[in-house]
This record gives sequence, structure tokens and C-alpha cells, in this order.
Amino acid sequence: MTVIRYTNARVFTGSDSDYDATELVIDDLTGRVLPNDVVSDQTINLSNKYVVPGLINAHTHIVMNPFELTSPTANVVVSTHHALKNLKRSLMAGVTTIRDVGSAFDIDIELAKLEAAGELSAPTILPSGGAISMTGGHGSAMGIEVDGPDEARKAARTNFAKGAKNLKLMVTGGISKDGEKETDIQLNADEIKAAVTEAHHKGYPVAAHAQGNAGIKLAVKAGVDSIEHAIYMDEEAVTLMLTHGTVIVPTFSAPLAISQHRELPTWLHAKNDPVIKIHRQSIQQAHAAGIPIAMGTDAGTPFNDFATGVFEELQIMQDIGFKPIEILEAATKNAAKLLHLDQVVGTLEVGKFADFIVLNQNPLVDVAAYHGDRQVYKKGRLVYEQS
Repeated sequence: MTVIRYTNARVFTGSDSDYDATELVIDDLTGRVLPNDVVSDQTINLSNKYVVPGLINAHTHIVMNPFELTSPTANVVVSTHHALKNLKRSLMAGVTTIRDVGSAFDIDIELAKLEAAGELSAPTILPSGGAISMTGGHGSAMGIEVDGPDEARKAARTNFAKGAKNLKLMVTGGISKDGEKETDIQLNADEIKAAVTEAHHKGYPVAAHAQGNAGIKLAVKAGVDSIEHAIYMDEEAVTLMLTHGTVIVPTFSAPLAISQHRELPTWLHAKNDPVIKIHRQSIQQAHAAGIPIAMGTDAGTPFNDFATGVFEELQIMQDIGFKPIEILEAATKNAAKLLHLDQVVGTLEVGKFADFIVLNQNPLVDVAAYHGDRQVYKKGRLVYEQS
């Protein structure tokens, strides 16, 4: 075992709301944080640097190529190639843990196994396998189509048997599919409850793609753990989330990326443009009410890059009134708790993985610091450096 001590830094361990340490001690063999009083073999001076936990992107689609408008899921080889590139680009952004919420060919499940075994340099992956949708519904092209609670239950059990650690349910329609509305309800209460019951029996979380108000309330009442996107919400939806402890994963960068690329289909802009302001207002309302927010970008959707979408997501959160400390917590400890990974990641506490970012500027002053020069460490090893 080699013990490495990083000294003279401002370290945000996550156990407080400010920098609360000047040293970080790591076991180079296990990649875990050690107590500060352990004798070190090597000391690295991080004078005038800021150290924060690695970021967690709670909404990604690693098999999708954000720079290709055709489907990337036609064959397993090309899809895996996209996934490996996207995982590498995630590390570039300081993302050391991801949840994949809809993958073709169970690629996220298999890559998660490789990463956990130390065979792949990548973020820690919480895989979902194929998203569960109604026949012909949102995301059905690379998901599992179900009709009725028995089929939903079978789909959940099948995903878990393959190694999924999270379920993704397509409760409503969405922006990115022509011929449907984001307010359409596509899974009914019995279907949602059947899948949620299977997940919760195993202690796994459930993410619901839900953009319309009625669908959001339906999913919350059925017991899902997080609402993804949450574009339209009324006061009743907010109250329900508070009552049920539901988390929101906003994915601001997805509609932003679409709006910035006018070469995309006209129908897509006709659906996307009107929701950007409404979406931000809904999340402001939810945040003000005290609903937990976890950071997620929907990376893989059109022009929504794994290496840059995180910075856009964090900046939008700051622009609409989130404090930098709230943003950091959304991208670390809140997301870790949602993913049921808070015993191993999300904070830099003893026994957890040494996933962290070293920054030149203070992200608790301005989130633009994340976009500047940085070193990214995964399980105590330097995996990316930008200077």
C-alpha cells in the first residue's frame, strides 16, 4: 500500500457547507480516502488549489452519439464505440460517476461490470439497461416495450437479472420524438407501480421520464424516486414531491443544445423552443419549495456533449438562482444519495472512493471554475488533466 497525502489545499469533503480540510490522504492501492493521521509515503503540494468531490451525472445515454442525427443503436459494435468515447469525455468534464438511463444491447450493464472489476478506465456506472416504455412510446426504439403491469414487472425483473441497478420508466411522451406530446401519459399507474415494486424490493432506485404535469403526478404517486426533466409542474405536483421525498433531475442542457442548432428538424424546434422558459420556471419553483435537485444532463441527445454539457447544466442552475454550494451538492452528495451510492461516492470522507477534482478557481464563488484548468482523479488515480 502506498499512502499519498495531498496538502495545502482547500478541500471540500462534503461533510460541511464549506471547505473544511487542508489535506486529503489516499490509499493508492484501494483508491479510498484514509484518515489524516495515517503515515504517508508521498506528499503532493496543492498550494492555492481547490479540491471538490468528483461530479455525478445522474442522467446520461452513453450509447448515443450527440453529433450524429441518425440512430447510433443499429449495431452493438458502433454503439459500444460511442459509449467508450462518451465515458472518456465524461471524465474530461470531472464526472466520476454516471447513471445511464436507457441503453441499447445492455451495453451500460456490461461496461459497469468491467469498470467495477478495474478493467475499464471510466466513471463508476449505475446501469439501467433498456428503458421501459409502452409499445411505440418514447424511447421504445432502444428500450423494452410493455403493455400492462405483468409485462412491466417482467421487464424490470429481466433488467435486474442482467445486472441493472436502476430502472428507467418512460411515463410520458417527450420533446425529441415526432408525433407525440410531452404531456402524453404513456405508462399507467399499475404499470409504474409494478416496476417500482420490483425495484424497491431489491433496494434500487427508479427514474421516471416525465415532462407533463399529469404524468409527473402519476409517477410520484406510484413511488418513483426521481422525476427526469419535470418541465410542467403545478403546486400540487410540488406538494406531492415534497410529501414523497421525490428528487428532480432537470437536464437543462438538453433543450438548450437543441435550441442552439437550428439545422435540426423544424418539428423538433417547434416543440422545444416553447418549453425552455417554462422548464426553468418549474425548477425554480421546485427548488424554492425545498425539493432535492440532482444534476443530470441527458448527455447523448442532439449536440448535448458529455464533455461540455455538464458545464452548461451547472451554469444554467447558477443563472436561475441556485447558489454555488447548492449546485455542488446537487452534482455530488444529492446525486449519490439518489443513486444509492452515497456509501462510496459523493463526498470525500474516510472509506469512500477518492474521486475528486483539483481546480485553480473557487467553484463556491462561481461555477465557471469547473470549466477552467482541472485535474480529475478517479479512485485516487489521475485520469485527466487540463491546463
